[in-house]
Amino acid sequence: MSVLRLLMSQSYDPWFNLAVEETIFNHMPPNQCVLFLWRNDNTVVIGRAQNPWRECNTNKMSADGIKLARRSSGGGAVFHDLGNTCFTFMAGKVHYNKAISTQIIVDALNSLGLSILATGRNDLVLQTPDGDKKISGSAYKETRDRGFHHGTILLDADLNKLTNYLNPDPKKLQAKGITSVRARVTNLKNYLPQISHELVCQAIIKHFGQYYGQHVTAELISPDHLPDLPGFSEIFARQSSWEWNFGHAPSFSHHLEERFNWGNIDLHFDVEQGMISRCQIFSDSLTLAPIQVLADLLPKHRYNVDDVNTVLLQTMAQFPEFNHELQQVANWLLPSIR
Repeated sequence: MSVLRLLMSQSYDPWFNLAVEETIFNHMPPNQCVLFLWRNDNTVVIGRAQNPWRECNTNKMSADGIKLARRSSGGGAVFHDLGNTCFTFMAGKVHYNKAISTQIIVDALNSLGLSILATGRNDLVLQTPDGDKKISGSAYKETRDRGFHHGTILLDADLNKLTNYLNPDPKKLQAKGITSVRARVTNLKNYLPQISHELVCQAIIKHFGQYYGQHVTAELISPDHLPDLPGFSEIFARQSSWEWNFGHAPSFSHHLEERFNWGNIDLHFDVEQGMISRCQIFSDSLTLAPIQVLADLLPKHRYNVDDVNTVLLQTMAQFPEFNHELQQVANWLLPSIR
């Protein structure tokens, strides 16, 4: 017989919630079935194999204080705010069944008076007079002896932000890895005005207990109130690090081109694990020395604003007579690589 465990997060920090999820998954007993309910605030969550610069408008995210979080499962990029309810079902291989956890969510939402169907692309759709609209997406992770199914439910999310942050800048990126497929989405609040995170959680918990024929008491967790989670600190440190969220990106190339009054710049980056591995800069400028030094210094630095700006400052210090031209390069280049 399986043993049930129910956890509900009181934190809206995506790095905390994903670290809790990963820690519990790593250490749960094989006979346990876990339901974890949580929410993130103002976050883009990407799949394990995705490139954030390809998937997201990282420049706008940085300006607006939107967090990036990489999960350990596959799938596409999603925007989370407090209008989303997130769920995770975990179980040992004997009890792990994606069809069961999907049906629990479908039954829970339909019990509220909605008409929800599971589709073939790991999504849930709401049947409306205007056709089916996506209200939930899922992703999965399986190891030798256990698996989990997690996903989001759109209750009252800011769909304008979804559009803003999941549309990348029009950069000339050539990247490997998974690219998200956008679908028609809607909020359940448009069809059930009284819906709330609390109402949805109650329905999911009820059908979770009904399926297994057991009653389970919720454990409320937060950074100030953590259950015994072996290795949590290490996993949280990884989950919140630049190396995991950005540096774990697939290899890609970035091509930028700009014309200044003193010459043309044609710049090519190769980026591996978030680090600039190769840089070539072509120019018709009459003075090529600072451009060449910049190209020589950039490799082995992180593909982010701070590291590239450090290299630009080093180049300016070496060529103070060209600071005006190099500052123009900085004003153009830095916003392009966020």
